[in-house]
Amino acid sequence: MSRNEPSRRSILTGTLAAAGATAIWRPASAQQPGETPQRGGTLFVAADSEPPMLNPAIVASNGVFYVASKVIEPLAEMMADGGLQPRLATQWEAAPDGRSIRFSLRPDVRWHDGKEFTSADVAFSAMQVWKPLQNLGRSVFKKLETVETPDPLTAIFRFSAPTPMQLIGNALPALTSVLPRHLYEGKDIKTNPVNAKPVGTGPFRFVEHKPGEYYRLARNPDYWEEGKPYLDEIVYLVLPDRSATSMALQGNVIQLAAFSAVPLTDLEMMKSTPHMRVITDGYDGITYQLTVEINHRRKELADSRVRRAIAHAIDRNFVVKTIFLGYAKTSTGPIPKFDTRFYTDATAATPFAPAKAENLLDVAGYPRGDNGMRFSLRLLPAPWFEQTRQFGDYLRQALRAIGIDAVIVTNDSAAHTRRVYTDHDFDLAIGSPVYRNDPAISTTVLLEGGIPKGEPFTNQYGYDNPVMDDLIMSARTELDAAKRAEIYKRIQVLAAEDLPFVNVAEFTFITVARDNVHNVADNPRWATSHWANTWQAR
Repeated sequence: MSRNEPSRRSILTGTLAAAGATAIWRPASAQQPGETPQRGGTLFVAADSEPPMLNPAIVASNGVFYVASKVIEPLAEMMADGGLQPRLATQWEAAPDGRSIRFSLRPDVRWHDGKEFTSADVAFSAMQVWKPLQNLGRSVFKKLETVETPDPLTAIFRFSAPTPMQLIGNALPALTSVLPRHLYEGKDIKTNPVNAKPVGTGPFRFVEHKPGEYYRLARNPDYWEEGKPYLDEIVYLVLPDRSATSMALQGNVIQLAAFSAVPLTDLEMMKSTPHMRVITDGYDGITYQLTVEINHRRKELADSRVRRAIAHAIDRNFVVKTIFLGYAKTSTGPIPKFDTRFYTDATAATPFAPAKAENLLDVAGYPRGDNGMRFSLRLLPAPWFEQTRQFGDYLRQALRAIGIDAVIVTNDSAAHTRRVYTDHDFDLAIGSPVYRNDPAISTTVLLEGGIPKGEPFTNQYGYDNPVMDDLIMSARTELDAAKRAEIYKRIQVLAAEDLPFVNVAEFTFITVARDNVHNVADNPRWATSHWANTWQAR
């Protein structure tokens, strides 16, 4: 960060402390069709968390992508029309039998340390990282047998069983972040210091991270896409206080806040603020679901009657209207309604029925005690969204009404990730799994048994149903798109019967940006994509 740029500490003690702060306000201009992008400038962005690592090839999560996707690139990215935009791969072709895919790679690409990017980097990433280590790739690339590299710009993926190109195509944006082999080979991949200071081929280079203050990325002058990126720097100011985020936007201390970092209650005010835009696009490819995560290792919660009672205690319509202020939809299962390719309306959300919940708990053998409670549970709300925290408070009250004493346990992001997703040290948790354009990428991995302990954002619940596992495996190898969709509809029906976890709502996010920031939300994964074409008018 240059000496003339403010740190988060100075912002919080100076600019934000003044209610009407406008110290570094600059005139904003509205984007006009065909307007020529301006080069240069630093884009200050809000970040409300600091992930323990910045390697999306290992942990494919939006908290990691938010920063790392500007540094580390995938083989392809999503486009606004739902298709794929070539990034490190320029072409791909699947064999008719579904057992191989040939990727042609982009020439004249270099890593940020100057080394040449080749097919060897793709092969290493796929076989040594995505397949054995990545939280989501472990499932999607389970049948990947080898990656052949006949020349530096060709990588041939060979599978031991038929693998749908539909699945691999949907997985390319989120699951194929390519790492530099020369910095990882022969070292412990998970503990490599490069995970915290990533080296990629992307439009921005990682410069530094000051914990509790900021991440700083700088323009890559040798980027393969001519003339890009437009920005000189992106600085993510760590602002866990969302009211501070709103004030920082109004004072032009930051110019953009993604992932609903601005409280929903502030959006109407932001809409009427000069030089401000409230943007709802740019998240369709990363739809979230609000869930009650249930640890089946706990005796009471292994009983499906208890899980159903918990579901009956939740008023989903109230949650959508009160917690999300209408910026969400009620959810019926693990596949969101918007994906009409796979969603089925054959299932319905468990209705709000507290009396029925009480009866189920009585029948299950958990009567109310002298204190009115049946048993006690530890409830861990995910700390990364205001809505997950608020829903934790709501759920505690809703469960108390049916005789379950839920004790809220709060943690920061790193501790919550470790306790719930790695150590499985919880009873209930409020989760927000992401649907990434295909059920096999980030949804069925939540339902599949046999996943080793310690892999984050997989089946942290301990749910294990051989029938479900067989359906998941069948869908993973079915090449016919229509038949594959039918299998996923059967998976939704079984999930509604078993209730391995409770789906409450589905939601995307909102970006608030100064109107001098252009090319915002121009693809369905914008907040987690490269930002090479984003620019500021000055």
